[in-house]
Amino acid sequence: MMPMHSQGGIAAIPASAAGPAPRPVPIPEARLRFVAAATPEAEAALARLSQRYGSVPLDQAGVVVALGGDGFLLETLHRTLGQSTSPPLPVFGMNLGSVGFLLNKYGEDDLAGRVAKAMPVTLHPLRMVATRTNGERVEALAINEVSLLRETRQAAKLRILVNDVERLPELICDGVLMATPAGSTAYNFSAHGPIVPLNAGVLALTPISAFRPRRWRGALLPHTARIGIEMLESAKRPVSAVADHVEVREVERVEVTEDRQTALTLLFDPEFTLEERILKEQFQP
Repeated sequence: MMPMHSQGGIAAIPASAAGPAPRPVPIPEARLRFVAAATPEAEAALARLSQRYGSVPLDQAGVVVALGGDGFLLETLHRTLGQSTSPPLPVFGMNLGSVGFLLNKYGEDDLAGRVAKAMPVTLHPLRMVATRTNGERVEALAINEVSLLRETRQAAKLRILVNDVERLPELICDGVLMATPAGSTAYNFSAHGPIVPLNAGVLALTPISAFRPRRWRGALLPHTARIGIEMLESAKRPVSAVADHVEVREVERVEVTEDRQTALTLLFDPEFTLEERILKEQFQP
């Protein structure tokens, strides 16, 4: 399961959805770049693997190997967006955290061979444009989901539009979130939203503790949809918007779209790809 709350959301599709079946991405052993979460276990693994395989500077790397949990992997993906390489470097994660939904099993043997045989999954993040009550605009990308959350004891009052068409004039709730297939197993699922297969081509719009309308459980929208959320009574009922690690307080309006111009690549061992993990998650008791 992907990590909860702000560590995540995106729109994601397997590379096979847009063309031929994904192929392994062969990466020479000398072009691996190791990074690790700030935990004793991950830092110890970083030292061992760097000594065994070498770790080149980021601007010389072909693949980033991330050691940690799901949250650290998402941080690593965001860092690749800030690098000068185009497209961003692919990331092969190994789990040294809690859940590890986005990561491969940890193992030190034949790591270069595993990376060379890994299957790619292409992820397209959500782009959030938030307008604050003072008129300031803030843009951010989310790999798991964009969440709107009430800031005080007062419930939020929201108006929901899809492609500029009003679909819900008033939603009274603790918040609402927009999740991608890859993010649908995390906060979205905990809020009773649906798990979405990677190649479904839809986004999940899920309320958080909806009070009115009481029976509204959310919607599945085409991944091309432009989702607009307007805050009603924003002065009395302030709302924050969260896109991964970026939080914007006291928002007036938020627009969310899938950013098809930005592509991130995750690498998985062939025997247990992300697509298989999401499918398997739907049959868990």
